[in-house]
Amino acid sequence: MSEAVPATRPRNAATLVLASVGAFVTSLDVVVVSTALPVLRSRFSAGLSDLEWTINAYNLAFASLMLTGAALGDRFGRRRLYVIGLVVFTASSIACATAGSAGALIASRAVQGAGAAVVLPLSLTLISEAFPLEKRGTAIGVWGGITGLGVATAPLLGGAVIQGLGWEWIFWINVPVGVVAAVASAFLLTESRGPRPRLDLLGLPLIALGLLALVWAPVRAPSVGWGSGEVTGALALGAVLIALFLVRQSRAALPMLPLDYFRRRSFSSAGGVALLFSFALIGSVFWIAQMLQVGMGYSPLASGVRMLVFTMMPMVFAPLGGIGSDRVGNRPFMVGGLLMMGGGFVWLGLLMRAGVGYGSLVLPFVVAGIGISFVFPTLANAAVGSVPLADSGVAAGSNNTLRETGGLFGVAVLAAVFTANGSYASPTAFMHGIRFALLVAAAVALAGVVPALLGPSRAEALAGAGQAGPVPVEPPEPAEAAGRGAHVAD
Repeated sequence: MSEAVPATRPRNAATLVLASVGAFVTSLDVVVVSTALPVLRSRFSAGLSDLEWTINAYNLAFASLMLTGAALGDRFGRRRLYVIGLVVFTASSIACATAGSAGALIASRAVQGAGAAVVLPLSLTLISEAFPLEKRGTAIGVWGGITGLGVATAPLLGGAVIQGLGWEWIFWINVPVGVVAAVASAFLLTESRGPRPRLDLLGLPLIALGLLALVWAPVRAPSVGWGSGEVTGALALGAVLIALFLVRQSRAALPMLPLDYFRRRSFSSAGGVALLFSFALIGSVFWIAQMLQVGMGYSPLASGVRMLVFTMMPMVFAPLGGIGSDRVGNRPFMVGGLLMMGGGFVWLGLLMRAGVGYGSLVLPFVVAGIGISFVFPTLANAAVGSVPLADSGVAAGSNNTLRETGGLFGVAVLAAVFTANGSYASPTAFMHGIRFALLVAAAVALAGVVPALLGPSRAEALAGAGQAGPVPVEPPEPAEAAGRGAHVAD
């Protein structure tokens, strides 16, 4: 007994560090490329569509393949797939850095997003496996803080690297981190698998293609219009494929995504919050970054520095939210965080006007940033804590898919709101459009309070975790069962 504890602590510490590193680099690359767009336009003589696709190719693969990444980890081993995901992400980062054309860069970014779609959900699954329920919130809080740091530092790091070294280095910096993380993960992480011995070969393409069609719509809507045949057709196709996936899951003996989980308050409420939270967060960050440059006249690097008062909050407060959720439950921090986030965005929206000083924005930035910090860890903790431990990969994949989907719709919808109320013609017109975009983001964040309130209290969540039965395991084949019986008889 005395020797077991020292052996466990290093493994838990290594799991938390290595899983957080994977989450950091994949989150960093969601945003960092945006700082290089002017340079890429000149380097490749790229048009606006090419520039958009350097970001969209990553996000589309990332959002549509996360459930697939989680399923592959459950089937073939989470440590093994986590390492493979890191290798794919690192190799495609090299391809991005050495791309000789916009087309090659876009293709490499799509592969990079596929690697990230394996890494991010499995990072959360590995942490859930390593830490007991009473300490999981704290661990996920640290994970959330480091993940938030990736998003927070992306504008600053991207601006500094591009200005000092060159655009290629926003991809080269992934390489040493990815290599070290992959090698260390192969040796230090503990292998685990989910309860399903076979892949759902019909369900996997249905959900991957359905999500791809669904997230294609908001990506293309700003260019071709929400009423275009391409966008409405993509939405319809996505809805049909996802409906077929759900029918498949309802009839499968071992479904890839057990539909019974949606009857659990914690799982369903976490999914609803994930969609609305990410819609408001990613959509608003997209416009806040531009507001500091276009509306207030700061350089990309200066804008990145000034955004830190907003984006660095998760690094400080997400771990505190995780510790607090272990003591009083997820719901109070989730509800309070959404109220602060929505209130901060309302405050920012009301301040938006040409000539506004940066100093007047600091306090609402801090309020919104602290609110976001409390939602990050409690959302992840609620999702993975609502299902049996063996299915934490399913919960992580589902929740992250909803988050990424919400973010894509948030950028597209807030772009439509901005276009209807403002323009890039002048700082006055731009800030007028930003005002309405931020107020809509605030309304969506506050709407997230409703599903958050529907989640269980800490006592109910603990009771539910204690009552959750094991995930059903596929019965052995008759020949295998007979062999086991003969062995017992011997």
